[in-house]
This record gives sequence, structure tokens and C-alpha cells, in this order.
Amino acid sequence: MELYYHPLSRYSQKVLLALYEKQANFFPRVTDLQDPLERQHYLHFYPSGKLPLLVCQDGSLLPESSIIIEYLDNKMDGGTRLLPKEPELNLQVRLYDRIADNDLNNSLYQLEQQYSLPEEQQLPLVQRQIENRLRLCLRALDLRLVEHHWLCGDGFTLADCALIPCLGYLQRSFNLLDYQHLGRYWLQAQLRGSWMLVQDEVTLAQEEASSGLRPIP
Repeated sequence: MELYYHPLSRYSQKVLLALYEKQANFFPRVTDLQDPLERQHYLHFYPSGKLPLLVCQDGSLLPESSIIIEYLDNKMDGGTRLLPKEPELNLQVRLYDRIADNDLNNSLYQLEQQYSLPEEQQLPLVQRQIENRLRLCLRALDLRLVEHHWLCGDGFTLADCALIPCLGYLQRSFNLLDYQHLGRYWLQAQLRGSWMLVQDEVTLAQEEASSGLRPIP
């Protein structure tokens, strides 16, 4: 298998987490879509231009982070089971995966876009609205984690793969330790071996990146 991705992309981090949890062997294809030559080459290979992209063992191309993770979970017996077989728990995992992507990740990207604008072009009211949406979501997650070790119970799942990369960026603007249970969750996530491996890649990519905020969803 090959994975086309960028370490600063949260959706890429989500899939990397799953690959490391599944103890999967894969060939990493780090792809910088902001580089014109790399972008041109990648668009020729995959015209929609989205990251991450998994090249499966049969050569087929599989986009979309949640779909990639489901494929990995179905194809690989080893490592962590990321999508529970129990129907009710499976539904909860899928729900919180969607919440992390739609409510957190997309709002966070909008906020980063605002921060990346020149100060005179930023819209403070829009920023506050986005920040308030994020705070509501963080409070809801904090309540959720009162009775859960991970997001959907005792086991690490797809939902955690989706949430943890978002928290890694949210901590820059919000003090996650202000939320008792979410703060505990964030501290334990940082000790997870799979996330440590992802963070190693993130650190290297940040050191190589040019200065300035470049939001990559």
C-alpha cells in the first residue's frame, strides 16, 4: 500500500493514526500541494487533487479519510479494532467521527483562514462566531468524556483518530486543560504511541515549512 499525504494535514494525520494503530506496512508519499511541480504531478495522477489518498494492494485508489480507515479495519486483522462490530457502538463511533470532521475540523479550518489574513482583512465578528461554535463543541465533548475513557468507550476507535489531530491544533487557541475531562483525554492521547509517531512527522514538516500560517485541512 502507498499513502499520499501531508503531515500538516489533519485528515492525513487521522489516517496516519489509523495506520500506526493497525501496525500496517505502507509506503509514505509525502505530497506538498503548495509546490507547483508536485501539485501538477499529483493532479495528473489523481485529478481531484485531494489528500490523503490510499493506493490499495490491488492498485485501486481510495480517497476520504474515514473510508480509508474503514478499508484498513476490514482488510487487516492485526492491531487496534477501529470500528466496533457491535451495531450500536459502531453507530456511535461513526457519529463522533462525523462530529470531529464537520463540527471541529471544518470550523477550525475556517478560523485558521481568518488568522492567516492580513490584520486589516480579518473579520473579528466572524472569528468570534467560529470560536463560540468551537467552544460549544468542546463543552459537549467534555461532557461526553465524563463516562468514557476514549471518545466512544474503553477502546481507541475511528472517532479518536478524527478528534485527536483537531485537538492538536485547537490547543493553540484554547486551553484544553480548562475542560476537566477533555483535558484528561488530551493528556492521555499525547502518550499514545501512534500519536507520538504522527507528531514526529508533524515536527519534521514544521521545521521544513516556510514561516507563516498555512492552513492545510
